[in-house]
Amino acid sequence: MARILSLTLNPALDLTVSLDTLQVGAVNRSLGLHSHAAGKGLNVAQVLADLGHKVTVSGFLGQANAAPFEALFARRGFVDACVRVPGETRSNIKLAERGGRITDLNGPGPQVGAVHQAELLEALEQIVAGHDAIVVAGSLPQGVSPEWFAALLRRLQAFGLPLALDSSGAALRAGLGVAPWLIKPNEEELAEACALPVSSAAELRAAALRLRASGVEHVLLSRGAEGVYWFGPDIALQARPPRVEVVSTVGAGDSLLAATLHGLLSGWPAERTLRLATAIAAQAVTQLGFGIHDREQLARLEAGVAVASLD
Repeated sequence: MARILSLTLNPALDLTVSLDTLQVGAVNRSLGLHSHAAGKGLNVAQVLADLGHKVTVSGFLGQANAAPFEALFARRGFVDACVRVPGETRSNIKLAERGGRITDLNGPGPQVGAVHQAELLEALEQIVAGHDAIVVAGSLPQGVSPEWFAALLRRLQAFGLPLALDSSGAALRAGLGVAPWLIKPNEEELAEACALPVSSAAELRAAALRLRASGVEHVLLSRGAEGVYWFGPDIALQARPPRVEVVSTVGAGDSLLAATLHGLLSGWPAERTLRLATAIAAQAVTQLGFGIHDREQLARLEAGVAVASLD
């Protein structure tokens, strides 16, 4: 299997509160609480580990509350190449209603200064060799500009490895200018990054094809319950997942990215790759937390995925 470097510049401690129905402005009784170390790149890393890959994790961690992340790294066997910065890694609160709706209250992240940004760049120079692919996922912490982020991506791109990007807002717009090997936006993220007047299926497809023409080799567009569009070299596919009971949508896109990367690095046909990736994303919404926990359920979901050509 492959050795993959996964960068999460703005990880988070996620506290998921399960509710029947959120009553705004009223007292709500929770059905349960679930806390875990998270962040898009770390979520991707956990699925990659379950698929058999060796993962190095990097990015910025707050010194004051690094213990939950370090415990995750030890449990999962990740190589820890994170730069510690003063303060606390942010906390995110997820309000998960029984019907599947999620309300996010995301923290801003610690202040990351120029010294620690330079430390990360230096560390990456030392550790990239020997990896087979790089994933950069998530938002930017305070102090990290989109311009610095674009420079980071160009520096990583210069190593000649496949570079996958999953971000949003200003970070995604900066990343698109670098033309990574693979991007995985959702509908809203792509529409915002490309300044689409409407986000119809036709407009989204046209935007994805423009990105392909600009040098992005793979555009993986997640569309929630509508499934996935994948545009790549000789690839224009749509996958629709089977209907599942939604517990939380957190981590579904990260699971989709991880499994697609798995198939691409394994040399699988596109349809096989997309079928598994869609099934793993569908499984992700049936659970709290990240990773592949039920292989029998996954096999049933994979059998229920419908894949068709978009041409």
